Amino acid sequence: MIEYPERITRARLPTPVEPMTRLSQQLGVQLLVKRDDLTGSALSGNKIRKLEFLFAEARAQGCDTVVTCGGEQSNHCRATAVAATQLGFQSYLLLRTDDPARPPATDANILLDKLVGAEVRWVSRDEYKRRAEIFPQVAELLRARGRKPYLIPEGGSNALGAWGYVKCVDELAHDLGREPATLVYAAGSGGTGAGLILGIKLLGLPWRAVGVNVCDDEAYFVAEIGKIVEDAIARWKLEVTFDRKEIELRDGYVGIGYAKSRPEELATLRDVARAEGIILDPVYTGKAFHGLKQELARDRETFGKRIVFLHTGGIYGLFPKAAEIAPLL
Repeated sequence: MIEYPERITRARLPTPVEPMTRLSQQLGVQLLVKRDDLTGSALSGNKIRKLEFLFAEARAQGCDTVVTCGGEQSNHCRATAVAATQLGFQSYLLLRTDDPARPPATDANILLDKLVGAEVRWVSRDEYKRRAEIFPQVAELLRARGRKPYLIPEGGSNALGAWGYVKCVDELAHDLGREPATLVYAAGSGGTGAGLILGIKLLGLPWRAVGVNVCDDEAYFVAEIGKIVEDAIARWKLEVTFDRKEIELRDGYVGIGYAKSRPEELATLRDVARAEGIILDPVYTGKAFHGLKQELARDRETFGKRIVFLHTGGIYGLFPKAAEIAPLL
């Protein structure tokens, strides 16, 4: 029995595990999907699992405004803004874009951010690299307005947020039993992978967690995931052993860049939709599933006999890509 930190329940849990029957036949493996795209409607995706714990801490500290950051179509920022409004908080978002003086159209996640009343500050890519410096400045600005801010890192990925994916492993253990399995996920900020690793260790499961990174590289994610796992073990005095060498990643599928798509990646997204009626997104799950397929093509045994693909959501990211996807339909 795992003892969890305090959380505010917002996600619709547990999410189902479904067989991907036709793709299993095509790929020659037993392939299941954990439907974390079904954690809500406007709150859909993996981020809300982390935010349940982060908002609980924000409330316990008496905060009234949450501050976070991400790319211009960030699923995490959208989920944060929606959850904030539902729970009576205000939200302040730092969104990265090419030219802050000419921000992108108000569509998809950006539309939802603004619909629920988030305050958006557009920052350049260079400014975003200095977000650790900008966050305290934003906090001071909000305090000067009489607000009490709570700072949430990119993707909600820290030791507290990682508990969201410890809980996901707990759910999967009830669905799958204790037979060997490999959990394949999109690595974007590290918190999901860290939570999966912790959950597997805390429950003593014979499972692997394998990330397909959609940005940066293997070394970056070993460092990020490793730090989150180590911080959690230290903070809650968890009785598990951990070595960063245990972190598994499949590098090489970033393609032309974060949130940028190649035709073959979008074709995989289309093929999954037509085979299973499951809609992936172009930023995270589409790239991760493309990586999974490529890895299986090289070695059908690479993930073992039973694979669970974590569908971490992101459907709103499809809409800004409509013009790129249309020629493939």
